[in-house]
Amino acid sequence: MIFIVSSFLVRQGFNGITIWPFVIARNKHLKEDPVFINHEKIHLRQQLEMLVLPFYVWYTLEYLLRLLQYRNRHTAYRNISFEREAYAKENDLNYLKRRSFFGFLEYVKFLFSWVGESFVFFSTEEVFFSFKF
Repeated sequence: MIFIVSSFLVRQGFNGITIWPFVIARNKHLKEDPVFINHEKIHLRQQLEMLVLPFYVWYTLEYLLRLLQYRNRHTAYRNISFEREAYAKENDLNYLKRRSFFGFLEYVKFLFSWVGESFVFFSTEEVFFSFKF
């Protein structure tokens, strides 16, 4: 992990971003924050186990799907499976010692489902699309 402090590289409203092998933080005090460091280390592990580039493809596609689902950028971001895992386990400083390979898959929320003979795309409360076969 290579730690960089830059308020210019981190979007407003966020504390940091992890782009393997770099953790970029908005403020230098975050380097001493064990919860922040653990959250970002979880992302480093996710990126590494997916061989880095596929992580970013999945992350971007899932964000776009969640944006369609929730119609809110922050809610879409918080419901990306990688973020759900990192936020759920950031306070557990021993999590990475026992985390299973591809552990983020436990946090994937499916957007698509079969209902009867139809394939449907779900929002939180409503069906956006339905395809009957």
